Amino acid sequence: MNTKVKNIAILGSTGSVGTQALEVISENNLLFKIFLLTANANAELLIEQALRFEPKYVVICEESKYLQVKDALKNKSIKVLAGIEEVINLVTHPDIDIVLTAMVGFAGLRPTIAAVKAGKDIALANKETLVVAGELITTLAKKHNVNILPVDSEHSAIFQCLVGEEKNPIDKIILTASGGPFRGKSIDFLSRVTLQDALKHPNWVMGAKITIDSASLMNKGLEVIEAKWLFDLEADQIDVVVHPQSIIHSMVQFTDGSVKAQMGLPDMKLPIQYAFSYPERLKNNYKRLDFANYPSLTFEKPDMVTFRNLAFAYSALKQGGNMPCIINAANEIAVAGFLNKKVGFLSMSDVIEAAMEQIKFIAAPDLDDYLNTDKETRIFAQNFIDKLPL
Repeated sequence: MNTKVKNIAILGSTGSVGTQALEVISENNLLFKIFLLTANANAELLIEQALRFEPKYVVICEESKYLQVKDALKNKSIKVLAGIEEVINLVTHPDIDIVLTAMVGFAGLRPTIAAVKAGKDIALANKETLVVAGELITTLAKKHNVNILPVDSEHSAIFQCLVGEEKNPIDKIILTASGGPFRGKSIDFLSRVTLQDALKHPNWVMGAKITIDSASLMNKGLEVIEAKWLFDLEADQIDVVVHPQSIIHSMVQFTDGSVKAQMGLPDMKLPIQYAFSYPERLKNNYKRLDFANYPSLTFEKPDMVTFRNLAFAYSALKQGGNMPCIINAANEIAVAGFLNKKVGFLSMSDVIEAAMEQIKFIAAPDLDDYLNTDKETRIFAQNFIDKLPL
């Protein structure tokens, strides 16, 4: 066992993944130490976390809350900073070993790029980074000899299945999906669902944005695109199967036809811990899977006619260029509109489809193109929503 203490930066410490990562670290405090905590606007929880874990640095991205955080931590030897630029600067600090990117959405892109360029291993929970700029990120990771360790349960499962299989070609991977709270429901039913309905995920406890993405199957679509870059695959090598029990987290089929699956109870702390400890596994007291409690594991094809977002994601992956960036930006605005009750559940897909048709396609984008595409798409999507009948 490697006994060197790893200094960890958590970008997005107040979100669902960030808070669970802190639980993992508290359970293994002889192996991991918090160096940096960042939050977007939840100053109260960030202060609570900083007082408990006493990192070297804390960044609140919402600059109007800087004085609140600074005053609360004035008696601690914690450097308090504000703004996304400070996050981008700090992830390059020489004392950081691993950066957990758990910021929500496109905001995670620039900090991740900075960390990779600085040679930091990435525990990736911000799938949008690879969705938007997968080619750019993976090229940089190879150049700087950086490990990208997936934290999403599905990609962690694939990653674990591939350990020791480096020389064996992959036939395809199978990403599992719970189906969300609306599995099997009709378009007529979905036209009437409420925000409260959509926020009730059957198996996983997650933040609001990813929970809505799961209900619309956009989360699975983003995972398909992310998988292409993580595992160097083509679109036709990535399948999705609905598995309501969420026990098999994903599978790999090799060229000889054999299939490996990674299984376990739904608990995000396990893939977080594995990313932190890789290539070793740490003992823990998490609840174990008892197969007697799951006498039937079932599988079905996803309904991409009713849940159009998954079809959009496959289309964007096949088109490439800045199209995944377009669907990601449009989806983020659509989900925000749904959370604010400005757009209906099914209308979120209309927003995305319109953006795919109207925003300029760029076949070989650079970073500036991604940034401009994201900005342009967000403006378009918001204007589209503003014109929808309430």
